[in-house]
Amino acid sequence: MPGQIWGQRAVISVGANVFTPIKSMVRQVASAEINCTLLNKVMVQCSHKSSGDLPQYEILTQLRQGIWMQKEHSRVNEMAWNQSAYDAWVNRYGSPAEAALKIKQNPEARLKTFYKHIGDVKGKKVANLLGSHGSKGVAMALLGADVTIVDIASENERYATELAREAGVNINYIVSDVLELPDSVLTADYDLVIMEFGILHYFVDLKPLSDTIASMLRFGGRLILQDFHPITTKLITSRGSTAKVRKHKVTGDYFDTSLEETEVAYAKFIPGQTAVMEKVLHRKWTLGEIVTGIASSGLVVKLLEEEPNKSSDVYDKGIPKSFTLVAEKLL
Repeated sequence: MPGQIWGQRAVISVGANVFTPIKSMVRQVASAEINCTLLNKVMVQCSHKSSGDLPQYEILTQLRQGIWMQKEHSRVNEMAWNQSAYDAWVNRYGSPAEAALKIKQNPEARLKTFYKHIGDVKGKKVANLLGSHGSKGVAMALLGADVTIVDIASENERYATELAREAGVNINYIVSDVLELPDSVLTADYDLVIMEFGILHYFVDLKPLSDTIASMLRFGGRLILQDFHPITTKLITSRGSTAKVRKHKVTGDYFDTSLEETEVAYAKFIPGQTAVMEKVLHRKWTLGEIVTGIASSGLVVKLLEEEPNKSSDVYDKGIPKSFTLVAEKLL
């Protein structure tokens, strides 16, 4: 058997001709403590196939720290997000010119439930991490914020920069893995860091992400995070398109730490291409893991709101669909 998970320790069995494919291995050992001695022979072979000229000892060191695993996780997801994202956003929101016109008419509305938490952003320095197509960032720029967006996909950057130009505002868009930002961005002077819906599952460890956020925020600066509630993403499957026939069933394992291969988020806006598109890898987190991950870097959680389906008082009644977490840098 090429690999087993025992508790929180991932062990890859080694033998004369053992080779564990990179993608499979990353999926096996995500968020686990690695026994690097037993991985040695496998990683020697893997290094020749996926890691270029990186010396073996560096591979093992990075793997032990979880860095290599996150890089491979990000590489897979970067490929998926750089397929047809620009076309997907055109299909969903219209051309950048059309989308900019709508945002300019009411930028506060584009921020939706974020708005009550961020308040007046005029003159504030704001970072939108994993900011995707830039709609939130452009809306904040229209309200007077100095906006930096960070995202791994150049396709998203293309749409966002065109959107900003059409809206008549400037944004700083950085195409990068959030965990590989240069020191010139980790300046500890941001008033706000914003993260929204469907982002935490791109990280196999939340501590490095939290460290990055803390390095960006000034003292008194705040993180505002909104994401889908783990009860909905990890535990319950819902079927039926109307409240009358809607059914919910517990099908998941809330405490599952494995990676899940799934469609990239924008695939539904690219009709007919889903079958041939690269998939993304998700690591879904419990609410406790999320709060602990954010607090692990000295950020003080000031608010945690669990929210129902905001589009209906009866649809999915009683089931948490999303949450908002606000944390402040006080140390």
